[in-house]
Amino acid sequence: MKLSRLMPLACALICAAALAGCSSDMNKNAGENANAAASPAASPAAQTLTEVERPPKVKEMQAARGEQENAKPSLKIVEPKEGATVSGSTVKLKLDLGGELKGYKPGKDPATMVGNDPSTMKGNHIHVILDNQPYEAYYNLDEPFELRNVTEGTHTIRVFPSRPWHESYKNDGAFQMVTFNVKGGGDASRPTTASTGEKMADNINKVVAPVKPKSVNSNMPAADSTPAPTPEGKDYAQQSSAGSVDRTKPLLTYSRPKGEYKGDDTNAIMIDFWLSHAMLVGDDAGKTMVPPVTYRVRYSVDGGEAKYIDKWGPIWLTGWTPGKHTVKLELVDKDGNAVENGGYNTTTREITVTK
Repeated sequence: MKLSRLMPLACALICAAALAGCSSDMNKNAGENANAAASPAASPAAQTLTEVERPPKVKEMQAARGEQENAKPSLKIVEPKEGATVSGSTVKLKLDLGGELKGYKPGKDPATMVGNDPSTMKGNHIHVILDNQPYEAYYNLDEPFELRNVTEGTHTIRVFPSRPWHESYKNDGAFQMVTFNVKGGGDASRPTTASTGEKMADNINKVVAPVKPKSVNSNMPAADSTPAPTPEGKDYAQQSSAGSVDRTKPLLTYSRPKGEYKGDDTNAIMIDFWLSHAMLVGDDAGKTMVPPVTYRVRYSVDGGEAKYIDKWGPIWLTGWTPGKHTVKLELVDKDGNAVENGGYNTTTREITVTK
């Protein structure tokens, strides 16, 4: 074959190869662009919480309460006695209220009821804490408050007065604690409840019966050892016992936040606690003590960045996203180490935010 006839053929083959390469690159780029377009959108921004001043609604309630805001209520635990042994599973709680009350009295205010729902009524109340579980509100001291199905062993009760929005009074004598023993206690597979029916401790998390195999001669299903789910927004510690808590040592009592927050209550959520036998680095009295006070309260939300509270008082955080959140409070020393006291000085609660 002559060279003159080969040249056009070679040119045609070269052009075809070049076009195929271009087509391959174009298809590759088109595929990459398609994949990029199909990739999921960027994740939403992480929750950012900001400390803010008291919400306007709280300020309005404060102004309407008059002298009650300056009250110095004190409590005395009449029953059970310190170190007492209670026989049976029911523990009766009896309190005496005194101090400079200035009109302060526990009780639900009908004026705060929303619609015809009695559960929305608010008012002064006492926070009652069994061991290191979430508190239950005690509104009427004239009516008995019973803890039912309390398990056998050593327990503590902590109490302190609170305002309608659950901010505690922090004057001397407000906080009281008693340690007692229960003999012949309740069923550890069932929760401890208040006389109102509210759950005080989820004992099934402490004692779980082993799984029983299905009997050959029985149509009954095998026992289920799975812990029962806790109510929405209200978690419980793994154990409900006093541990080795020492009333003479620094003690942090977790109070808020707790439970479920809805509507306007989600705009700013309060962190509040009670502090015994300790002062924080920013408190006026703590600055003048010798040796200087070195305690701080460390908090974190959803396992995020740890932040500190250096003055004993409530703080409000805004920027919450809907869903479940965990809040951890710790009493720490100058080196950031948790101060141990029966496991009570480090507490984590789960709350639910519903927008």
